[in-house]
Amino acid sequence: MLESIDKLILSAMYVCQIDGRSVSEEIKKKSMLSDDMIKSKIDELVKNQFVNEDRTTLTEIGRSSLRVVLAGGVFDIIHPGHIHTLNAARALGDVLVVVVATDNTAVKMKKRNPIHSQEQRQELVNSLSMVDLCLIGQEDDIFKTVNMVKPEIVALGYDQVHQEKFIIEGCKKINLDAKVARLQSPIPESSSHKIEKEYGESIHGI
Repeated sequence: MLESIDKLILSAMYVCQIDGRSVSEEIKKKSMLSDDMIKSKIDELVKNQFVNEDRTTLTEIGRSSLRVVLAGGVFDIIHPGHIHTLNAARALGDVLVVVVATDNTAVKMKKRNPIHSQEQRQELVNSLSMVDLCLIGQEDDIFKTVNMVKPEIVALGYDQVHQEKFIIEGCKKINLDAKVARLQSPIPESSSHKIEKEYGESIHGI
């Protein structure tokens, strides 16, 4: 049975494998462990074959010990509905990866230009404590990102139009056995559209 600190280290390595961050910096940021303690823990994980000899990448055993959850959305204006949904998604596994829609996809989905650029939205979501990694999506094929992340669970928000069947079938095409979870919101009236409707153009001046 892995300790929570071991899971944290494996999660940090998984994230760094995808986006190239420094493993030691990521572990320090998440755990506040000393360099000596990090070294000792990684030694143990290498010995138990969860981590490769390079000390920065996961073995198959290490990767299979993590439950990765993938969620997505536009995330133009972060509101309580987003926070609840992302917390619920994070509770389903050990790692939460969030994909923000590109600006072009956001326009198609929302029928308007996003207030924040895709890079700004990525930065906003990356700053949320429950999110381990935020990526900008692929316009032509959402399953390219799914294939890179290889989640055990794909979490859909209560208001997302993607159908479970579409996600499951798409995952099967890339030989990924992922479950789909539909998340409920206790505050469905909290939405970016409602916020924009209430505040109109003045929101751009906030």
